[in-house]
Amino acid sequence: MKHIVQRAGCWVGLALLAAVGLAPGVARAQDDAGPPPVIDSMQVKQMEKYENLYQGQFTPGQGFDIIRTARGSLNVSVYGLFRWVDQTPAQQNFTDHLGRPRTAKARNDINWHRSMIWVTGFFVDPKFRYNITGWSLASTEQTLIFGNLRYLASEHFTFGCGISPNLTNRSMQGSWPFWASSDRQMAEEFLRGGFASGAWVTGRIRRAFYTVSIDRSLSQLGNTVADDNRDMSYSASTWIQPTTGEFGPRGGFGDLEDHKVWATQFGLSGCTSREGRYTPVGTATSKATQIKLSDGTNPFDADALANGVTVTGPVPLSQIIDRGFFAEAMHMVVPSKLGIYGVASYIFDDFHRYPYELGGGASFYPYGNRQWRINLHLLHVEKSPASSNFGFYSGGMTGTIWSLGTDVLL
Repeated sequence: MKHIVQRAGCWVGLALLAAVGLAPGVARAQDDAGPPPVIDSMQVKQMEKYENLYQGQFTPGQGFDIIRTARGSLNVSVYGLFRWVDQTPAQQNFTDHLGRPRTAKARNDINWHRSMIWVTGFFVDPKFRYNITGWSLASTEQTLIFGNLRYLASEHFTFGCGISPNLTNRSMQGSWPFWASSDRQMAEEFLRGGFASGAWVTGRIRRAFYTVSIDRSLSQLGNTVADDNRDMSYSASTWIQPTTGEFGPRGGFGDLEDHKVWATQFGLSGCTSREGRYTPVGTATSKATQIKLSDGTNPFDADALANGVTVTGPVPLSQIIDRGFFAEAMHMVVPSKLGIYGVASYIFDDFHRYPYELGGGASFYPYGNRQWRINLHLLHVEKSPASSNFGFYSGGMTGTIWSLGTDVLL
């Protein structure tokens, strides 16, 4: 069972995990890109293996080896998610932080929601790794192709460049898709940063880890270079696993592997980014969509902070400070097959709306591993500050959210 508590920029995890590694029969992580256990007739060069310290949300599964030679390798891995999401009641209105009436758009949709294809491996030097990712979100009709390059100098130091996450909180650092359900909890979704082009260094010193990153912005999605300003996003994260030196696969949620002794993980993350609206002032809506106010509105949209005011000049607030946490707990009622869990999150916001959620669900693993999951997710939400068609929430909504989905990671 795992219990995870998170605040903005700071996370603490506690888990019941095993002191032993995964069973030898479990396939190695695809990102190792190492040779097969037995040297083949091509005399493949032995590669040093390093733990996948940093890939963010776009981390492949074990995949399928297509080519493996002394001069390079190629592996293909895929992920897919199909789900139904229903937000009730269907007709909802709420009052924003200025007392103005607004409408919350409650969804009821069934979609092949997310597809991902990774092409990964090494070239020339086994320490020189590449990752080309195809990402598609049918729910929003978005499709992107992007990638990153990494040089694994040692376990203590790896350099990378490409699309990378802003290190704002735990879910941005490799745990996806091993979450309670197929998307983040409310507080996590509200407080997190996004993904952008950048460069980073990461490493491990015994049971302590670090990552430092510079990115183009807090979130690049939907913004071209022509939209961007001259400012950068700076983020860093450090964490330690003092008792066992590990926290389960990807440091994710749940204990499908049925570990037997306590493992602990404590970490701190932070990010600073000077953002703009990425559209001319005369337009009503902005392209900067990552940041939300605690009533679910975009602070860069016209009239968001005051009637007749757009965030480019003087505004009636000098600062807005929102804090939050989320907690999750899961128990495998049928070992390696069925787990039930509870979730909660809460936001302490400057506008004194105090959004929160309570919920739970169940995950069934038909083959006793994390490659295929069937998930039922139920939430009660009050005044959601999170607003995204990527996830479960609509801005400002109060009510019940149901989700039934199945996902695969190969």
